[in-house]
Amino acid sequence: MTEPVLRREILKGGRKGRYVLTLNGAEAELTYSVTSPTLVIADHTEVSEALRGTGAGLLLVERLVADARAEGFKIMPLCPFTNAMRRKHPEWADAFAV
Repeated sequence: MTEPVLRREILKGGRKGRYVLTLNGAEAELTYSVTSPTLVIADHTEVSEALRGTGAGLLLVERLVADARAEGFKIMPLCPFTNAMRRKHPEWADAFAV
């Protein structure tokens, strides 16, 4: 099995973006919206059938949390998956605006 490739794409003049994880030709993504320099909304996470159960979704949220800490923004988890991961990982509380 190869290593997953995780990249961040900035879209629509920096107001939208997504994290994309690719592994063996399958993709998972987490989309987000930038509301201000200090607040990003996690909109949606989608994991292809081929990647379900591999931890791909968790890797996407971990990257979002790492970027929030590094860049100084908070995450509003409107995405049910991101919100579930937030509740499961209390050590991430500093990165969330809830």
